[in-house]
Amino acid sequence: MTVARSLVTGGRVLTMDPALGELPSADVLVEDGRITAVRPGIDAPEVDERIDARGCLVLPGFVDTHRHMWQAALRGSGADQTLDQYFATVLHTQAPRLTADDLHLGNLLSALGALDAGVTTVQDISNVPKPTEEHTDALLDALTGSGLRGVFAYGHGTAQDARRVRMGRLHAGDGLVTMALNAEAGSDETIRRGWALARELDLPTALHVRGGSPVSRLRRLGVLRPGTVFIHGTGMDAGELELIHDSGGALSVAPAIEMTMGHGLPPFAAARAAGLRPSLSADVEVAAAGDLFTQMRAAFQIGRFAALQGHAGPDAPLLTVREVLEFATLGGAEALGMADRIGSLTPGKQADLIVLRTDRPGVAPVYDAAAAVVTSMDRADVDTVMVAGRIAKRQGRLAYAGLPGLLARAQEMRDRLAR
Repeated sequence: MTVARSLVTGGRVLTMDPALGELPSADVLVEDGRITAVRPGIDAPEVDERIDARGCLVLPGFVDTHRHMWQAALRGSGADQTLDQYFATVLHTQAPRLTADDLHLGNLLSALGALDAGVTTVQDISNVPKPTEEHTDALLDALTGSGLRGVFAYGHGTAQDARRVRMGRLHAGDGLVTMALNAEAGSDETIRRGWALARELDLPTALHVRGGSPVSRLRRLGVLRPGTVFIHGTGMDAGELELIHDSGGALSVAPAIEMTMGHGLPPFAAARAAGLRPSLSADVEVAAAGDLFTQMRAAFQIGRFAALQGHAGPDAPLLTVREVLEFATLGGAEALGMADRIGSLTPGKQADLIVLRTDRPGVAPVYDAAAAVVTSMDRADVDTVMVAGRIAKRQGRLAYAGLPGLLARAQEMRDRLAR
């Protein structure tokens, strides 16, 4: 539930705000879903909820800029698959067997799994093949009912259905769940139609790009526009990444999947050289964990390995843990056009924050807070999660009453699909 006033007290606060920095011990005051103060010794005797964060880290919720959430219904079933095998098995064989109820279950599992891991915002790249209106509504019901902040990137359906959602359920641009368009490639005419629909509905766009000159093609077709999230960006030359930057676009990197499925080397050094700050994403839960601790760890390891081994070009700088933590927080907010609302613990922004415990033997002692988050922590260290002032996880337990029934449904679905 959302409480009118809450106070997070005594934590080591990583604001991710360059002006505020890291505070060794401070309080965070939340009023009507927004952060109103971040400083030591806040005097607020009449708060509705007081969260003791002494000995903990307090930071913004993580932002996942690219996840196919419905695939949590098939979680872990494709861990050994290459990208081509994933297309053949998950998208072309398994997806058509899923009912609207299955898709609802997948989206809800993914959303709750995200919250459990401190991910407070996800862009759901909804790539269900040929969704019906029933499918679309089931996906949206799960997303809006979960308490997660989300961007529903509609894809693979009809323009009529996209208009229905935009004019109806997701007409507002400032709600907890907003809309984008998953504008994938195809023929020149298909691309023009898709991007024209995005302009008509006043929606940001997202699309997958790998190799070649896909961004130059969009420019040639006259559809390239600011606010586009380009996903992966592996195998693209410097000019293409620079064009993303110059067009006002953003880059979403899924390092774990890109390495295990064969997309190519995650372009962290090339993105930095092009002036881009990447964001991070879990991509597909059929083959990777749905938390950003995994992605931060993968980004840090892959980025440094590529630079140290010369794969990232001559004199490529080494990634730091602080940069990687920025990818997962403020970088994600910037990519989604939400940096004025989330991504840092800045007074005036919405209260999307997490409290991480540091008293487990795998974490303590903490010398460098950013290093602890990126290299040592996992979802078990997430004590408290708040989204727009609403408590989604408290003292290590999700605040979702229907969780036992949901997990039972997941087992039943797995048994049915296995048969």
